[in-house]
Amino acid sequence: MFRQLVGIPMILGAAALLAPPRAAADELYPKHINEKTQRAINAGLDYLAKTQSNDGNWPNSQDGGAYPITTAALAGMAFLANGNTPSRGPYADEVRKVMLYLMGNALPNGLITGPNTEEGRPMYGHGFSLLFLSTVYGMETDDRTRQNLRKIITRAIDLTARGQSNLGGWTYTPGDGDEGSVTVTQMQGLRAARNAGFSVPKGTIDAAVKYLELCKTREGGIAYSFASGGDTRLPISAAAIATLYNAGQYDSKLAETCLAYVWGQFQLRKDQFDKGTGHEFYTHLYAAQAFYQAGDKYWDAYFPLTRDQLLAMQGKDGSWNGDGVGPVYGTDIALIILQLPYKLLPIYQR
Repeated sequence: MFRQLVGIPMILGAAALLAPPRAAADELYPKHINEKTQRAINAGLDYLAKTQSNDGNWPNSQDGGAYPITTAALAGMAFLANGNTPSRGPYADEVRKVMLYLMGNALPNGLITGPNTEEGRPMYGHGFSLLFLSTVYGMETDDRTRQNLRKIITRAIDLTARGQSNLGGWTYTPGDGDEGSVTVTQMQGLRAARNAGFSVPKGTIDAAVKYLELCKTREGGIAYSFASGGDTRLPISAAAIATLYNAGQYDSKLAETCLAYVWGQFQLRKDQFDKGTGHEFYTHLYAAQAFYQAGDKYWDAYFPLTRDQLLAMQGKDGSWNGDGVGPVYGTDIALIILQLPYKLLPIYQR
């Protein structure tokens, strides 16, 4: 972060010119961010930049090879959360390469997926791509690229709408059923598209909200799917809060009960990053958004602990290995969480 010493009185003496007081230095950062956190963020961004291929993806990592679209789209969000655009910022080239890579993998039918179809689960990458491309759309200054982006995003919205189940959810492939984790991914992508000025069918969003309501459990959270019934899933419950807020459902009873459930589960393991789900980075990706949007009561209790846990988990090369999926996926998510206080992406804000 660039720092300036402005208008320091001469009476402070030469020692004062060497460095600003610690408290003054910390004031240059957003709430709960300090110099150590910023160094970790910089190291993570540098890791992503150094390991990105010229094509814009991360084929040399286990996760980048298996889930190239998902990891690239989430990495793009991590770079955007740092204030970069396709034409401005220290990681502008990386943002542009991600954008062009995802655009190049958009099929004529609207599905955005790689050659291996994301291990047979293309709708995850599709949803994250819709989120990234919709976010970057308003930042793109080249008219021809914007026109191409508009076509791709419009087709992606149509694909998502067509792929919705009769109950209102989505699953791994378009039109094959429904489950919670893919449903929330599509909801957030659609919300980003709407934020960017694209037409999103209101009925599609309404049906998706109703689907989450169908999946509500006695504990107040969300089950894996309507058909599965059974246990409440903490990761999906956390994601439901964030996406319900994205959909404008701030007064939703479901959002209220999910928040109570998720917060209660987090308090049971307050001092541990691991919440016992087996999908810890995924859980924190959405829980962080949910707690931030829910207000300072939750955010002030959640973020400092999680920040310090993430910093302790960072590798020497600047990466995080997330959920055993791989270092790109983990680094993407850790950076998105750590940069939420900078408030640079509307989709993640209150």
